[in-house]
Amino acid sequence: MRFGLKTGAALVAALICLVLGPVRAEAAPDRAAIVNGLCQGGPGLSQAADQLLTGLPGATPDDLAWANRVVGAFAHRQLLCSGDGRGYLASGAAGLDAATLAPVALPADATAPFPSLRARIVLERMEAALALVSPVAPSATLAAIGTLQQHNDSVPPALVSMAIARSHDAQVTKALRRFGVLQGLHAPDTAQRIAAIHDLSRDTTSDALGQLRSLRTDPGYAADPAVAAALDQGIAHVQTWVHVGNVLALLYNGLSAGSILFMSAIGLAVIFGLMGVINLAQGELIMIGAYTAYCVQQVVRAVAPAYISLYPILAIPVVFLVTAAIGIIIEATVIRHLYRRPLMTLLATWGISLLLINLVRVGFGPQNLEFITPSYLTGGVSVVGDFFVTWNHLAAIIFAVLAFLGTLALLRLTSLGLFIRGVTQNRDMAGCIGVSARRIDMLAFGFGAGLAGLAGLAVAPIYNVNPSMGADFIIDSFMVVVLGGVGSLVGTAIAAFGIGLVNVGIEPFYGAVAAKVIALLLIIAIIQWRPEGLIAIKGRR
Repeated sequence: MRFGLKTGAALVAALICLVLGPVRAEAAPDRAAIVNGLCQGGPGLSQAADQLLTGLPGATPDDLAWANRVVGAFAHRQLLCSGDGRGYLASGAAGLDAATLAPVALPADATAPFPSLRARIVLERMEAALALVSPVAPSATLAAIGTLQQHNDSVPPALVSMAIARSHDAQVTKALRRFGVLQGLHAPDTAQRIAAIHDLSRDTTSDALGQLRSLRTDPGYAADPAVAAALDQGIAHVQTWVHVGNVLALLYNGLSAGSILFMSAIGLAVIFGLMGVINLAQGELIMIGAYTAYCVQQVVRAVAPAYISLYPILAIPVVFLVTAAIGIIIEATVIRHLYRRPLMTLLATWGISLLLINLVRVGFGPQNLEFITPSYLTGGVSVVGDFFVTWNHLAAIIFAVLAFLGTLALLRLTSLGLFIRGVTQNRDMAGCIGVSARRIDMLAFGFGAGLAGLAGLAVAPIYNVNPSMGADFIIDSFMVVVLGGVGSLVGTAIAAFGIGLVNVGIEPFYGAVAAKVIALLLIIAIIQWRPEGLIAIKGRR
């Protein structure tokens, strides 16, 4: 008896599978109905699009090839339609039946329908649906997803699931999953809506927050307490992480701006702090460093193009040595004779800056230089919320930190640094114990010029490089040095990053000009409170 019951149950289950299996399986596209709708136009065209999208999840590779061929023929007016609504494809002198692709004779009244503006919108939807499940480039699939998002209600969820299963690109898969979540937000089932809200809440960006907030106006969400509670919880979660991301983005952008300010001011801190020379050519030394990096790029491109992406690394020693040599020449020929005459030093360095600008303008022209951005300096990674770490700004921050540590090590751990600190604190006493103040002045000026050149290398991939670029850095450099404390490396770093944070924090609300003015007023107030700067150097003249 038990065996009979088990056998009967098995037979019933088998019958259910046989009966329901074909019903549950996805049906292939109805070729004849799709062709007839394309030929009819108007409402028939929309019905053809719906039939195509509904049938794509159950389509075979042969069905996909047929659909791409017919839809492409319709788009290029190569689909011919007769008076009875049948479609044909022209193939030489004969023709093909559009539904079966069997050779047939073309009717005399077969003409190509002209796609109207409305028909082109429907055609765009069909082409996008085919791109989801056809072997096309990832960029084409992403564009197709963007198109179908405008027709969210007409895209079957099974089609999105099929596209996800066939995707081999991480970015495409992420976009498809996001598309599926957006579909679930408007699903009739409460559980699907709640699941879609939870999935969308994992995307902690302002875009997701805006989409969640827009659902509050949907009557279907307000009418269901469970959905409304899940929506409020999701909005609160995403909003918290968006605020966290905004704070991190503010700090990161401030560090990035501060690193550029520090790199432009570190050389001036050495020169101004040691010798008291107001070097108005400091901005032009930054410009020389950027142009030297460009020359290195051109040499690498001509000699070893396979290693062109390494030119920023190869340019580091070249840029430092070239600008340091120029600084030593300036100090030995001009500055050395004007130490006791600060006004003449200011005018002389201003004249040197004009000379360097015009020499570069004659040699390279007034236009901006084009730098090749290596692949490791492009793009970035999303961390949390809208906080996006860009590789080029991260490289600038790391470069500034390394320059700071290198300069600090030279001043604290080497004999040259000991002599520089000794001359800075008491020039006459240093001379009494055998330290050549003139030689230290020359080396310090060259070292400061070399650091300015490295600043030019750091800003080259970010800023416009032209003969006049130095003017954009000289004022900010002096502000940083004076605020941090003349000759103080740590004070210069603190001042640079502080000014960078202030500028970045104020600029989105009041604009770049107001941010500069407010930062300047804060600097004036701090100097009134501490005239020697944030960190004063003992024995400073």
